[in-house]
Formats: sequence, structure tokens, C-alpha cells
Amino acid sequence: MIPNRFRPLRAVLVATAVALLAGCGFHLRQSASLPAGMKKVHLTVSGGGMLERDLTRALENSGAEIVDKPGVDTAEVAVTNNAFRTDSLTVSGTARVTEYAVRYHVDFNVRAGDGTPIVPSQSVDMSREFSYDATNTIGTASQTEELQRSLIGDMVQSILFRLQAAGAHSTVAKPAGT
Repeated sequence: MIPNRFRPLRAVLVATAVALLAGCGFHLRQSASLPAGMKKVHLTVSGGGMLERDLTRALENSGAEIVDKPGVDTAEVAVTNNAFRTDSLTVSGTARVTEYAVRYHVDFNVRAGDGTPIVPSQSVDMSREFSYDATNTIGTASQTEELQRSLIGDMVQSILFRLQAAGAHSTVAKPAGT
């Protein structure tokens, strides 16, 4: 048990910690504010996989209902290209690759149920670099898989940020009285 004489010190330390945390700019990530017309969403992802699953979950967390078929009241999120590639970056003096880059390319667009573009066709490229150890080839495969998972998570956030920006831009761009 803490003696009574340390209680004021403990209160000051807790208050200081709270003030520092509030002042540093740290905020919990919230779900994205989707543009108007995205209450129902039909999602098509070329290649499917983790991007489709993670993007579906993120859209649902942002308040969208994911539906199986497009409709007049349903926005269409179309990921037309979803591809990874690995490139060699550096080669050692013994002609062995020592660094790789995992690159991720996604093309997507978002249209309202009536066909008007919410987010026009966009390309997003991301990459991560890593060192290759010729004595640990098993580690390299798991490293690549983890980098791909990380890139997919970042890509989902990038798409959500673009949707949020489109929603904010469309409300600002509307003339008064509409």
C-alpha cells in the first residue's frame, strides 16, 4: 500500500501523463466518414483475397452495408487491379541479391448508384524494402508475407482516406441552397 505522503505526488504524475498524452497529438483511429450515397456498397476486387476481406470489414466499420448485387441505391467500389511484385534493389560483390522491395499496386474507382463518380479512377502504389539473408531463406518468405499483410492494411486505410476526402470535398463543393 502506498503511504499517504506519496498520494499528492502520484496525482501530479498522473495529471502530467494525461496532459502530455493529450498535447502530443495522439488520437485513436476512428472509422472513416463515407460520402453520401455509400450507405449500401457493392464491392468488386480483382483477385479478391485479403484486400477484399479487409476492405469489406473497414467499410462495414464505417457504417456501410455490403450487398451482393449492384443497384440504383448502391455505390460500386471497383478494385480493377490488385497486384504485388518483388524487385531486386542491391546486389553484393558475389552477385547475390542483398535487398528487395515488395511493391503493391492497386487501381480503384467508386461510383454512385446512378453512375456518377464519387472517386474517379485512381492508382495507388506502395512499397516496403527489406534485406535478404542468403543463409535464412525461410525467414525471407515469412518476411515477404508480413510485408504484404502490412501493405494491404495500409492500402485499405489509403482507400478509406480517399473516400473520406471525397465526402468532405463534395459537401464543400456544393453550392449554397442545394
